[in-house]
Amino acid sequence: MVSREKAEKEVDLASRRTGMLHLAYARTLVEKMGEEEGREMILAAIKRYGRMVGEKTKEAVLEEGWELEPENFGRGPSRTLPEFGSCDSSEILEMEDGKKKSRVCGCSMGKVWRELEGEELGSLYCYVDAAKYMYYNPDYKLIHHQTMPESGGDCCIFEVKETAEGEKKLFFNEDAAWIELDNDEN
Repeated sequence: MVSREKAEKEVDLASRRTGMLHLAYARTLVEKMGEEEGREMILAAIKRYGRMVGEKTKEAVLEEGWELEPENFGRGPSRTLPEFGSCDSSEILEMEDGKKKSRVCGCSMGKVWRELEGEELGSLYCYVDAAKYMYYNPDYKLIHHQTMPESGGDCCIFEVKETAEGEKKLFFNEDAAWIELDNDEN
């Protein structure tokens, strides 16, 4: 039997290593290919990774007989993140307008990117959230109102919103700047 404290430390260690791996690949691509092309390759890889996560999540949700609705994303066997250890805390925020947002504080990867002065390239990893949601169900997108690496703060704030037809076309167009979906204006 392993204590929860020990398990949290082990998950944190694995998350930090994943963050370091992403940053190593990102820096290598930018150094070898140049800033613009390197970033394009990083985002292409993140989108591919998001597709893998989103499709696996979709498969797990459907196997349970559940609808592909936001409340079922990451529920039960379709969980996409460890229950503990990859961040310090997470919570659902009930907004005054009735909307719900998620707040995750102390992301292990965000911490390591900050320590290694790699917030900008590290934060490209965060676009996996938008991609995995669109591949799970293109009727919804996950947007970041705030990310720990880019804000300089300790928390990320997310919201799931419905997508418009134009946003779906943008996302599934391989030549388009799909990361534009990760904003509140579309």
